[in-house]
Amino acid sequence: MTEEKASKSTASKVRDAIENDILTGVLAPGQRIDEQSVSKRFGISRTPVREALAQLASDSQVELRPNKGAFVSTVRIDRLIQMFEVMAELEGMAGRLAAIRLRIEDRSVLQQAMDKCIRAASSGDTDAYYYENEEFHRAIYSASHNGFLIEQCQTLQRRLRPYRRLQLRAVNRMRSSLAEHQVIIDAICAGDGAKAETALRTHVVIQGERFQDLVAFMAEAASQN
Repeated sequence: MTEEKASKSTASKVRDAIENDILTGVLAPGQRIDEQSVSKRFGISRTPVREALAQLASDSQVELRPNKGAFVSTVRIDRLIQMFEVMAELEGMAGRLAAIRLRIEDRSVLQQAMDKCIRAASSGDTDAYYYENEEFHRAIYSASHNGFLIEQCQTLQRRLRPYRRLQLRAVNRMRSSLAEHQVIIDAICAGDGAKAETALRTHVVIQGERFQDLVAFMAEAASQN
């Protein structure tokens, strides 16, 4: 592995660790992230730490303030719900277009992504499933064959990463997510755009118990900091 690739790999690991700290409330909204402390924690230089913070800033999870450092972004619950509502509509559109425009190679990529989700779910590892889940959704975006839609979906997907990751830690959510994936992929492969769109909207939007779980998490994280 080249030095550049090693640096990127280290930065990605640090990024995931900081994201997880934000997710679990170890780092509270508005809290400053100390580069030196992170460097000592991983036994690395500040360069990959800064790269990790830049990645998080590009997803709006962290705010970089000139001459002050990096701070965890603050997101109001109502704003978060609004973002999920938009994400549900975008993904629904991607699913509908994918069903209409599906190519042979798209079908293969979707099935491979689904198979990886199944394997990750069988291991019981929510983080492993989360990463395969991301790839599954990206395969749907790609199958829409709409460049602008793909860009918008990926941008909002990155913005909502920690919250979508959090949802998978709820009891039975990973199993439910996998079952929903099967409905989605069946609809897309059957060319049923309306069903694919509805299935994806339902899969992404936060409502009912999922809404209550998210509110509870954010309240707990705030009370611990």
